[in-house]
Amino acid sequence: MNRKAVIFLADGMADEPLEELGGKTPLEAVDTPAMDSIAKRGVSGTFLTLPEGLPTSSDVANMSVLGYYPEKNYPGRGPIEAVSQGIRLADDDVAFRCNLVYASPDGVLRDYSAGHIDNDTAAKLMAALQEKFGNDDVTFHSGVSYRNLLVLHGKKFSDKVNYFKPDSSQDIPLSELPLTPADDSPEAAYTVDFLNRLGALAAAFLASHELNAGKASPANRIWPWSPGRRPNLPKFSDVYAGRRGAIISAVDVIKGIGKCSNMTVVEVPGATGFIDTNYAGKVSAALAALVDHDLVYLHVEAIDECSHLGDLKLKMRAISDFDSKIVAPVLKALEGKPINFAVLPDHPVPIKLRKHTRTPVPVAVCGPEIEPDDVEQFSERLAPTGKLGFLKGDQLVRKLLEL
Repeated sequence: MNRKAVIFLADGMADEPLEELGGKTPLEAVDTPAMDSIAKRGVSGTFLTLPEGLPTSSDVANMSVLGYYPEKNYPGRGPIEAVSQGIRLADDDVAFRCNLVYASPDGVLRDYSAGHIDNDTAAKLMAALQEKFGNDDVTFHSGVSYRNLLVLHGKKFSDKVNYFKPDSSQDIPLSELPLTPADDSPEAAYTVDFLNRLGALAAAFLASHELNAGKASPANRIWPWSPGRRPNLPKFSDVYAGRRGAIISAVDVIKGIGKCSNMTVVEVPGATGFIDTNYAGKVSAALAALVDHDLVYLHVEAIDECSHLGDLKLKMRAISDFDSKIVAPVLKALEGKPINFAVLPDHPVPIKLRKHTRTPVPVAVCGPEIEPDDVEQFSERLAPTGKLGFLKGDQLVRKLLEL
């Protein structure tokens, strides 16, 4: 019998000890009986999700967790999200993730999400940008909230562009965050020049747009980053002996990884990528997907967003919600069934830094054939003491599917 499995992925949950929590991390300070039960019934360890030499971003981290080896296969975040949105990229297209951000009048990047701009307002602003500036060279595409796309068309453009990740660059002057060519080609230099000119025009346009009037964090700039060309990831079934995988997420970057690898991407109405997401809908979707799939990847974005906001209280609430509204009901519904479970973050986002770090993340795995170790709580401090050891690459998924 093929072993089935569920991965509970809590985006950005790992953290560092905090003085205000008595030396505990937010995960350690929150009551998380469901995640703790996985650790208590199984084995704990750590996972290297952000290899050196690659961006410290969620696309890299989640590709790592799924065993797709971003060291070999990373295409850039822009094209992954383009696939998620059904945007057909030509061979000479370059897709950029394009945040709507807020920069203060003194020229400092203050908010990578423009106040977590709502979907409707963001879509209208992206449509306005397309109407004003869209042409044969560039097109704008709306996504979820601040998470949008910009696509450059033509051989004169390059994906060899150095950039700064916006959610890792808050409170830094714009002058210290320039786009620069990543090689000596004339195409790279032209791409940077084109985007700089477009960015200045877009900033003037957005500053006077009626939808930004009176906002504390208006979407007054575009922020192109993580460019790339059409992806070519291996199929999940090819990597894992014909097994079928399903992904449940609110955000395009995770759904895009699923579509690029021919996993089933399950759309959940009301999934927002924040703390107001449809938790119950995600649980129902996961249980339904498990009927005819071997692995279900249940991703929740909210904790990551709260971490980037630097809001400790909100991060702890999001961790509690993940445990009680995602992990607990799935475990209860599948109690007694021969299914393996894993829980882990994709990367840390220390609340004091408000950005991703490369520290290996805690992971716990349990299942019918897994003999427990002595770890009884899921935490950053205890996970390295467990018998699961240090994982990377496709080791987690292979263990869960018993391949």
